[in-house]
Amino acid sequence: MLDKSVAALSLALLCAPLSAQEDHHHHGVPEHLGTVRFNAGCAPAVSASLDRAVALLHSFAYEDAGESFAAVAARDPACAIAHWGRSMTHYHQLWDVPAGAGLAAGIAELGKAEMTGSASPRDRALIRALGAYYGNADQVPAATRALRYSDAMGAAARDFPEDDEVAAFYALSLLATASAADHAHARQKQAADILERIWKRLPDHPGAPHYLIHAYDSAELAQRGLPAARAYAKIASSTPHALHMPSHIFTRLGLWADSIASNLAARDAAKAQGDVGEQLHAMDYLTYAYLQRGDIAHAAREVAALRALTGLSGASFKIGYASNAMPVRLAIETRDWTTAAGLSPMAASSPQVAALVWWARALGKLRATPPASADSDIAQLEACRDALRTAYDAYWLAQTDALLKSALAWRAAAAGDNVTAIAAMSDAANQEDGLEKLPLTPGPIVPAREQLGELLLVAGRPRDALTAFNTALASAPRRLGGLRGKAEAKQQIR
Repeated sequence: MLDKSVAALSLALLCAPLSAQEDHHHHGVPEHLGTVRFNAGCAPAVSASLDRAVALLHSFAYEDAGESFAAVAARDPACAIAHWGRSMTHYHQLWDVPAGAGLAAGIAELGKAEMTGSASPRDRALIRALGAYYGNADQVPAATRALRYSDAMGAAARDFPEDDEVAAFYALSLLATASAADHAHARQKQAADILERIWKRLPDHPGAPHYLIHAYDSAELAQRGLPAARAYAKIASSTPHALHMPSHIFTRLGLWADSIASNLAARDAAKAQGDVGEQLHAMDYLTYAYLQRGDIAHAAREVAALRALTGLSGASFKIGYASNAMPVRLAIETRDWTTAAGLSPMAASSPQVAALVWWARALGKLRATPPASADSDIAQLEACRDALRTAYDAYWLAQTDALLKSALAWRAAAAGDNVTAIAAMSDAANQEDGLEKLPLTPGPIVPAREQLGELLLVAGRPRDALTAFNTALASAPRRLGGLRGKAEAKQQIR
């Protein structure tokens, strides 16, 4: 049985708390979710409803899925897997770590699943695997528990080799536990092999193409993700997340028109269904894509629409990231240094998100004419980095440290010390390049490698700048800043 104790941790530093909160999804009544045959050990009368709930779960429509699983449990009290499903809706494997009330709810529902004794052997295997994640949650780090869950799902997949649902959820667990530092993408490729086989057998399954997009969301693999990107939105067109997901691949490949079309559909569907988190997620990707096409007017329109929304809280990472990143993207990519210098982090934003704004403020001051002191903003960046070090968040610590090094580089450049500036930005670029991005972001606001190219141009080293821009564009194809920098470097070489 699970240890039911849950520790509530808070971090009171210069940046807001790190504790994750649930993103709420309101999807209305979907009509096109794909086809799932879950074959659980429950009453035949609830099988269609259970299939629908699992289809929603595969498309990360967590709130609707939770309501659907609850309805199944009410109709069939002996359906243990319905409680497993509700517990799964609190475990957002690719988004955030369940904490607080969300963690407690996930533990409670899994306890109900364990206490319902009529589950089939396959269902019991799924319940045991999820218990490996929730067990001793107050004592064992989330990353360790995620690996335990993935190992348990691997065992279940071996025990039930013909069960595509077990295999799909195992593949998702591999993606959730892949190291951001592994540029060989070993777990992503292992997951993709599983998912490609499922998708070939079940072309209307929502989970297979969805998870394939995540598996291929890297510079190395993105081209292989185009078939899934083209298909998934059609398979599960009633879910805003499915409408958005193709843009992960489109962004990787620099297909800006496709990304815009995908996220317009996702934004409008999410707005209609009251899903603020998904709406803002799509708007962030939209802002990014518009800026890469040089369409400042439409990017500014998305930021204005964001500012018109009320009642947003930075405590939800999905909402907080988009709400902070969008104004930063617009100001920095358009070189509106005055606006950048005046930005403020949304209240209750996590340190890694607030860091984006402190970095933008620093650049706004340092790159203005004449430059101004950004010491206070750099101090805030240092505080965000230290908060993440205290929280043992290695991924975001590295990303925030790269932002800090970028700001320090621009401070040195503003002081006329190009040697120190280039060295600091080179460190930032190497650090940033060493990690893959997370699923919540289109990528860095401006890649450090691209910024390095800018500094090298200022220092009169156009050939080195051209190398930096080419390297940046290899990771982020067709980024407008990289293309402009490359053209400028070539012009100076002539």
